[in-house]
Amino acid sequence: MTTTPEQKQKELGTSSSGMEPNLAAALSYVLSIITGVIFFVIEKENKYVRFHAMQAILFGAAWIVLWIVLGIVSLGLIFVPIIGWIINAVIYLGLGLGGFILWLLLMYKAYQGEKFKLPIIGDIAEKNA
Repeated sequence: MTTTPEQKQKELGTSSSGMEPNLAAALSYVLSIITGVIFFVIEKENKYVRFHAMQAILFGAAWIVLWIVLGIVSLGLIFVPIIGWIINAVIYLGLGLGGFILWLLLMYKAYQGEKFKLPIIGDIAEKNA
């Protein structure tokens, strides 16, 4: 049995932000940590919005840490002519594109009313929502 958009909205409840919960949840990912914090502070009751806001915060923080670690690792590879440069380019391109696609997927799933949980981060977000 499929769920209509009206039924999905009813399941998500109301949001204290004045927006539909699915829109607020999706918007919490737009600027990651910044919008995540804004929606987490504004939303006091809706667990769905608070979950996605917290997951956006944690995703943004993990993304920053990953890029810092990658930057440190790539410093060693820049001194390896050609092969090191190619590996660096592939890593940066792969992670950049993969992260962008994941970011879009998170926004899409939140807008669709789905509680899409990332490994580890999703569990932490669920506990703190």
